[in-house]
Amino acid sequence: MTERRALLILHGKQALNDDVRDAVNRKRKHGWELDVRLTWEGGDAQRLVAEALAAGHTQIIAGGGDGTLRDIAEALALADSDASLTILPLGTANDFARSAGVPLETERALDLLDVPARTVDMGVVDGQMFLNMATGGFGSQVTANTSEDLKKVLGGAAYLFTGLSRFSELKAAYGELNGPDFHWRGDLLALGIGNGRQAGGGHPLCPDALADDGLLDISILPAPQEIVGTLKSLLEGGLGIDNLFVRARLPWVELKSAEGLDINLDGEPLRGESLRFEARPGALRIHLPAHSPLLGQSKRIG
Repeated sequence: MTERRALLILHGKQALNDDVRDAVNRKRKHGWELDVRLTWEGGDAQRLVAEALAAGHTQIIAGGGDGTLRDIAEALALADSDASLTILPLGTANDFARSAGVPLETERALDLLDVPARTVDMGVVDGQMFLNMATGGFGSQVTANTSEDLKKVLGGAAYLFTGLSRFSELKAAYGELNGPDFHWRGDLLALGIGNGRQAGGGHPLCPDALADDGLLDISILPAPQEIVGTLKSLLEGGLGIDNLFVRARLPWVELKSAEGLDINLDGEPLRGESLRFEARPGALRIHLPAHSPLLGQSKRIG
């Protein structure tokens, strides 16, 4: 076993990606022993992580989008392993990777294998863990309903296009959020509970979030009647809506919604009437750029 050894878990749709093949061959020429495994169906990422750890791998590469990254990060965190994670962003949005400053070019992303790992937090809700963000309200509906074909044509802009085309469906959801010294209740259009900063193809719901502060950033977009029209005008005009948000930074928050609220965990759907979100400090070892915007306090791990 060599120290410069890693396993790339690659989303099956990327099997014929020449850029990935070239980047893997380049790292091999530079002394890395890289094994590659493909996912085919749900549960494959978790199984491949378990097999990699059993085989003695200490570095795992997540090759895919935010959903693939969440699956692999969760499996590593639940395994309570010292293995570390490198991100190879190959999805449409790549929200966590973009927030963290991970290069989108495959060769540069794989070069992070040579950067010391850092410890970051993860969020947990209803027994499921997430690395980037839990979103609720209209924003999560848009993410869930953006077609794969549209994403292929428009990339990340597909989410905005879908959102603007569905304003006739825009409606508020009532929710109540409680945390340490924090209480909010009312109608909301969108909710972000973030360890990362953006979701839904580049929308900065939690623009100041850090991945290593032991806290979750909470962003609520309230929905008084007058805001619905204002929001549509702001988005169509390309203007920011940051001043409309209610924000907090908490170790945990409880969400209650009598009608139930649809939540999106980095692509994984969840619905509940009463949910508790918690930060799990230092749950994951990950290779990020030294000056990543998401790193504020964690120390390098040799």
